[in-house]
Amino acid sequence: MLLDIGLLVLGAVCLYYGAEWLVDGAAGLARRLGVTPLAIGLTVVSYGTSAPELAVSLVAATQGQSAIALGNVIGSNVANIGFILGLSALLQPPKVDRLLFKREVPLLLVATFAIGPALLDGAISRLEGLAFTLGALGFTWATFRWAKHRQPEQGRASDRPSSEHGDKPPRSVGALWGLLLVGIVVLLAGGQTFVKGAVGIAQALGVSERIVGLTVVAFGTSLPELAASAMAAYRGHSDLAVGNVVGSNLFNILLILGLTSTVTPITGSLASVRSDLIWMTAMTVIMAISMSRERHITRWEGGGLLLGYLAFIGTVIASS
Repeated sequence: MLLDIGLLVLGAVCLYYGAEWLVDGAAGLARRLGVTPLAIGLTVVSYGTSAPELAVSLVAATQGQSAIALGNVIGSNVANIGFILGLSALLQPPKVDRLLFKREVPLLLVATFAIGPALLDGAISRLEGLAFTLGALGFTWATFRWAKHRQPEQGRASDRPSSEHGDKPPRSVGALWGLLLVGIVVLLAGGQTFVKGAVGIAQALGVSERIVGLTVVAFGTSLPELAASAMAAYRGHSDLAVGNVVGSNLFNILLILGLTSTVTPITGSLASVRSDLIWMTAMTVIMAISMSRERHITRWEGGGLLLGYLAFIGTVIASS
């Protein structure tokens, strides 16, 4: 039991720092290309902070723990909206880009509603996984195309994510690539370690893999999103904070479930995850409604999202 807890903690640490290094390197490279903050949040940062979920879900699915792989994605999406976006709004109410609400949010709603039909036959097949993956790649391509048509003021230097290194000279392109690659390696190692610890604890306590995936694993792999969004909101980069959450949730469904089920089909009955899908869908719809009002998320709405996440966790634990 103590060894499993140690593996869980070590895996979480590797996931956190691996994601930080990956995001730091990727964002640095993106800034060299002059990409807007919203585009960075929707793509580079979202890819980076979703990497822990990808690592955990891939390892879990290949080891036969589909419940953890599926629960990780659902739980992470609920945590991203309820805990991370809610906390970010409490720190600094984020503004919502008009085009984000018209383009990316509807795509997230479509992707969210697609999970249920995919599980009707008891598994997300390789063909369905490939379709999800192609959707993620198409979204990435479209985002960079849309970025060219966004309002010019979004591309100002003052709006770009500030470097945590202050006035230090920027890293070279080679150093940024190195940082990115090291981050990927640490993430993969952390994902495998985290899954081993989580499964070990679940077996020792007699807790189902579904509960572990929805709570411990989901929250642990959402730590990078929490760090990136909270810091972005605190520093006034609301585009980056909101874009990170919307982009991460899209990638969790399209890229993570897509790639994972392409490698090995994710099995799971719709009945076993119906309540979890309802929670995720409800939180996504509530977030969309919040974004439609006055084009910003208030502290009151942030508090409501946070309470929604706590209610979700309470429901999951009560059902165990």
